[in-house]
Amino acid sequence: MEASESRHHDSRPAGARGGREPAGRTPWILVVPALAGLAFLVLPLAGLLIRAPWPTLLERLAEPHVLEALRLSLVTATIATALCLLLGVPLAWLLARVSFPGRRVVRALVTVPLVLPPVVGGVALLLVLGRRGLVGQWLESSFGITLPFTTAGVVVAEAFVAMPFLVISVEGALRGADQRFEEAAATLGASRWTVFRRVTLPLVMPGVVAGAVLCWARALGEFGATITFAGNFPGTTRTMPLAVYLALETEPEAAIVLSLVLLAVSVIILASLRDRWVSAP
Repeated sequence: MEASESRHHDSRPAGARGGREPAGRTPWILVVPALAGLAFLVLPLAGLLIRAPWPTLLERLAEPHVLEALRLSLVTATIATALCLLLGVPLAWLLARVSFPGRRVVRALVTVPLVLPPVVGGVALLLVLGRRGLVGQWLESSFGITLPFTTAGVVVAEAFVAMPFLVISVEGALRGADQRFEEAAATLGASRWTVFRRVTLPLVMPGVVAGAVLCWARALGEFGATITFAGNFPGTTRTMPLAVYLALETEPEAAIVLSLVLLAVSVIILASLRDRWVSAP
């Protein structure tokens, strides 16, 4: 009797009961442009793999200028990510936990580098941190610090364009975290710093890690702001994207090899974050 009533009350199709879309005819009017879009995204990457000089790949990767650009990219991207963590995590906490006038404006300003052309970002950095910039001339006259066209300038340019990825990721994690644990710790007498260090950070650590990885990947691939603010000097500011651009004009096969390295890094990043950003339910 109970089984009969269950069948009577749950008369939906099996696909609908499982939370999936009901089976039906394939809407080709959507499938065709979807396949075209997939081909548009995949074919250039396939062309890169097909045209790669595989027999001489390892030999080209071992060339001094390639290793130099790779080393500089890894070092500057890592330092830029550390700088973003140092400044971005507290900024994300401020946006997520503190109510203050103009918070929406501040959040909008934080995300501006995401949509700002990188070259424009480099020009803005020059106007502020250049030798005649608003802050740069003070840094040079007071401390003898010059940022443009130096390795430190590369770090600054990469951090400028990459920090929003970290802030957005950490702020989202903070907003989704259960604040009852923080309130309980505060009730037990923990200071705000202790609550943040012992409770808040462990709660949002997956978001921090995801944001840091995306931040590092964005810094590694930065081109426009770097070449505008730091220039293109071998061993000092010539990172992998700049080396690709230079090699494309003189030695296309070397540009392909360098591009393959950046492609491999991108694939590894996506694979490491597949559960958070790529996987679909």
